[in-house]
Amino acid sequence: MNILNAALNWYKCKTNPVKYARSLGVNIGQECRLINIKPGFGTFGSEPYLITIGNHVTITANVQFVTHDGGVWVLRLKDPALDVFGEILIGSNVFIGYGAIIMPNVQIGNNVVVGAGTIVTKNVPDNVVVAGVPAKIICTLDEYKKSVLKNCFRINHLSANEKKKFLIEKFKKL
Repeated sequence: MNILNAALNWYKCKTNPVKYARSLGVNIGQECRLINIKPGFGTFGSEPYLITIGNHVTITANVQFVTHDGGVWVLRLKDPALDVFGEILIGSNVFIGYGAIIMPNVQIGNNVVVGAGTIVTKNVPDNVVVAGVPAKIICTLDEYKKSVLKNCFRINHLSANEKKKFLIEKFKKL
């Protein structure tokens, strides 16, 4: 890829990341947010067309989708044609935290939170929070909601400056 194409992909990725992902072949639903994804062989790896993402999904920075098993390299001396690939299926209403890695042949259910830094190597059922290396179920989505409601602030409607003022005032009192 030449420098001009790389610059164009970077621009597309930053201005409309969902459209960019679709242009790579990712099957992506409606109302999705892709935050600081990487162009080229970044976020969606070398086989983006093996990735399906449902509706209302957030994928944060430095998340990686791995659709192949690169480790077969060590087996190619005896079997040069060997390749292993797998689909990745993400349900709807999912949040994937910073730096998570989703491995091949993984399906993440609906209404799931994947914690930052998590490596998902196996299927994740609906309505849970997973975290860790490898991913383990931490709690149900209902338990997560109860925990969050204890410490929440209902300020999402505020402007960035209003949020900043609120949070500075709130935490200076502590």
